[in-house]
Order: sequence, then structure tokens, then C-alpha cells
Amino acid sequence: MNTTERTAGPRAAQAIEGALAARKHLARTGVLARQLDQIAPGTARVRIVPVHTDRDGEQRLATWVALDDALGSPIKADRAAHRAALGLLRRAFPAADWTRPHVYDAAVGDLALDEPTLPEELHQ
Repeated sequence: MNTTERTAGPRAAQAIEGALAARKHLARTGVLARQLDQIAPGTARVRIVPVHTDRDGEQRLATWVALDDALGSPIKADRAAHRAALGLLRRAFPAADWTRPHVYDAAVGDLALDEPTLPEELHQ
């Protein structure tokens, strides 16, 4: 019997879709970088770490936010700037699991899990 098979889409159409996705990513990266720079000038990286605290015998989940410049040095910013950066990234990446630590690189536009890694020379 003849069975139907899904045929591959034309390569030109796939190339156009890929280029469109890349343009959207570049535009979003630029907008986020510009907004982070308005929140705290010089911000190149944002680290977000959930922290479990025990206040008055009650467990609470707090969020630690660090704003770093291109050299990795912390940027002096007030509490409102840290909250604004956290809110901006949560709105930009709603599908992210915010119960795990993340790092956002404003130059690349990449939100990645911020997990400790072992130096290469210590791997066996």
C-alpha cells in the first residue's frame, strides 16, 4: 500500500524562516540590552539566584540579583534597579524555571542556567 509521508519543506523557505528568527532574536537582544542599560548603566550580565531563607521559623524564597559590568565587576545600583532588572528578565523569558539560578548575558542575549562547573584540569 501507499503510505503518505511528510515531505520536507523547500530549503529557501527554511532559510527565510531562520533569518527571520535571527532578526527577531537580535532585535530582542538589543531592546533588552538598552533597557538594562537604562535601569543600571553599564550592565552586561545579570545573575539571578533563588535563596531560601528562614525568618521567624517560616521558610521563604528570596531572589538574589547581581548586576555586573563587562569586566565582571558589580555595578552599584539600588534595590529598585535590581527589582526592575529581575522583572524585565522574568517578562522576557516567562518559560524559564526561576526556581533555579540563571545568568543573562546582555551582549549575546542568552539566558542560561548558572550552575557551578569543575575546571577542566580537575576532570578525571
